[in-house]
Amino acid sequence: MPEVAPLGTEAPVASLDAPLQSRRRTRADLPRAGSLVARGYGRRDYYLRRLLAVADVACVALALVLAMALAGGARGHSWSEYLLYGAVTLPAWVVVFKMYGLYERDAKRLSHSTLDDLPPLFHALLLGCLLMWCWFTAAAPFKLVFATILLFGALALALVLAGRASTRAGFLRLISPERVLLIGTGQTSGALIEKMRAKASLRLEPIGMVGCDHDAARAVDLPLLGCLEDVDLAKLMVEHGVGRVVVADAEVDGGRLLRVLRDCKTVAVKVSLLPATFSALGPSVEVDDVQGVTVLGVNPSVLSRSSRMAKRTLDLVGAGLLAIVALPLLVALAVAIKLDSPGPVFFCQERIGRRGRRFRLLKLRTMVADAEAKRGELLSQSKDSGWLHLEHDPRITRVGRVLRLASLDELPQLWNVLRGDMSLVGPRPLVAEEDSMVDDWARGRLDLTPGITGLWQVLGRTSIPFEEMVKLDYLYVTNWSLWGDIRLILRTLPVVLRRSGAN
Repeated sequence: MPEVAPLGTEAPVASLDAPLQSRRRTRADLPRAGSLVARGYGRRDYYLRRLLAVADVACVALALVLAMALAGGARGHSWSEYLLYGAVTLPAWVVVFKMYGLYERDAKRLSHSTLDDLPPLFHALLLGCLLMWCWFTAAAPFKLVFATILLFGALALALVLAGRASTRAGFLRLISPERVLLIGTGQTSGALIEKMRAKASLRLEPIGMVGCDHDAARAVDLPLLGCLEDVDLAKLMVEHGVGRVVVADAEVDGGRLLRVLRDCKTVAVKVSLLPATFSALGPSVEVDDVQGVTVLGVNPSVLSRSSRMAKRTLDLVGAGLLAIVALPLLVALAVAIKLDSPGPVFFCQERIGRRGRRFRLLKLRTMVADAEAKRGELLSQSKDSGWLHLEHDPRITRVGRVLRLASLDELPQLWNVLRGDMSLVGPRPLVAEEDSMVDDWARGRLDLTPGITGLWQVLGRTSIPFEEMVKLDYLYVTNWSLWGDIRLILRTLPVVLRRSGAN
């Protein structure tokens, strides 16, 4: 049987028939999936599912107590009597949540965003509230009034989301990182490895790569554990304590992929597939089934009229409300800017908008009045050749530095949104010089109106290289959905508060 190379070494080359023979010889020696789970494989998912269930029950119970106490009883019955009948429904809530897949998604995903739970959680609470109303009508001596169940649903939605976020964050801090084995090499695998290392909150630890490209393995600083044809994958995963395998499907044909899935199932290791075409990814991809054949449906290339109207409505309502709230703050900031340095309060710059149309972007001035004239001489010091990105820009004023760190300088862009030049969420608005470096397929990023926030804002802002930002914009456009916009708006606030990627 060919030996499995230890970390940091290369596996010996064997004949093509040897791996299959060795798999047959060792299959009986390998522990089954059930025993592996008992010994620790998959235990992180086992414990997380149960912790989430406990958190859900506790939050639903708290929402029930608060709703009953605030709404009170009715028809001579105290709120404690309502609470007694409501407590009987708590186990049923776990069943309803499980029906909507709220306990299985963490095992399937590399990321752990609680915000993704919102749509199924909302639907689950609607169904649960209806069932609870039926329970009170059929079994209790009194009915549940509409105001009480409405209040309960709203409280449960907020509390369950908060409870799940806290549970996941605490669990991931306590648990050791999940050991990840990469199968297949290439640019896509390399980018994923860099993101795993850069974002510690993912709790993912790439431990090695299975493939035949030595240069690619050295480029990402991972040990090459041998070629897929030459290693006993099941034994390799057990020896190195692998919790998840990520397969670059462009480099693994159908037969080999099926063997990889079989080996992972044998030793209870999770599998993620890394598609070669990044444009096919995203939350709006529809998984279709045609007589047993799986087909991925990608968004149409042009938004429908109703989708454009929905996006524009979100922009007008959101920007209008934010502008009203922010108006007093804008007045105070304008006074601070005038007192800090000479020059206008606002900074106008020509940007490239939807379909290449030019518009004047409005921001609060954060630099000296002649900042644009000094831009050319600073380009040689930029950290990124795609755009001007300086660690310490000498043109920024004292007040401007505070505005940039808090992202308050972008508040006047709400006027651009109301005018229709920009959207609340969209691709990054580029200046003409930067836009000229975007060509070929990436021009598709201009099919939608540029936004104040977007994928580039949420995932790192200026810490993201120019080429990666272009890909993110294209990914956003090809996978647009209304929920995707709402989700990005909700994710922007914590990013701004943490000052992630602020320059």
